[in-house]
Amino acid sequence: MNNRLIDFDQNNMINQFVKTDDILMDMCGIIESSQKAAYQAVNMTLVKRNWLLGYRIASEEMQDRERAKYGAEIIKNLSKELSAEYGKGFTKTNLYAFYSFYKMYPKIFQTSSGKSQRLLSWSHYTVLLQVNDEKARAWYEKEAVEQTWSVRTLQRNVSSQYYYRILQTQNKELVEGEMKELTAKYQNDKLEFIKNPIVAEFLGFASNADFTESDLEKSILSNIQKFH
Repeated sequence: MNNRLIDFDQNNMINQFVKTDDILMDMCGIIESSQKAAYQAVNMTLVKRNWLLGYRIASEEMQDRERAKYGAEIIKNLSKELSAEYGKGFTKTNLYAFYSFYKMYPKIFQTSSGKSQRLLSWSHYTVLLQVNDEKARAWYEKEAVEQTWSVRTLQRNVSSQYYYRILQTQNKELVEGEMKELTAKYQNDKLEFIKNPIVAEFLGFASNADFTESDLEKSILSNIQKFH
């Protein structure tokens, strides 16, 4: 795995820019493209960070009961130390989530083609960790990527057993149409991805933050600079 936590192509947005005769449209396009690139950069960093933390915890994994008990003690102590140093995002529950993420996706950053695969947000992966059925989890992940499901849409679909209902129904269009209608209101929250407490803390927001777009942009830019 590449030792760099983030690969952010600074020239890609510039190379893709095409000037038109409409200056307002061009300006809006530049702003929205930069926001998207920033969101993707932060997301990639956070997902890789949590995977690496999970990998490091897993390297301490113990095989028998006595060693498993020791492993639980390690997580307890790590949570105490990391929380004191970095904040509330490192509870025992979160550390176990990082560990589970690595165990469920040990090769998520390794592809046969060598190309980077599209990653969901960390909030999406916390939902996928709830799915024990490997086939169902892979299906939910694929659909979430291809259909650009929001986290709330994914959560609702997992909770409502959408995968199994799709498998069993003889009228998939009806089931899919109902799902889209019931989740339509979940698809328009631009700031959803930072509302997971781990993400918010990673971006430097306090628990009572208002999550305004201007504050979000300032925090994202500040964090991106740390990785260059």
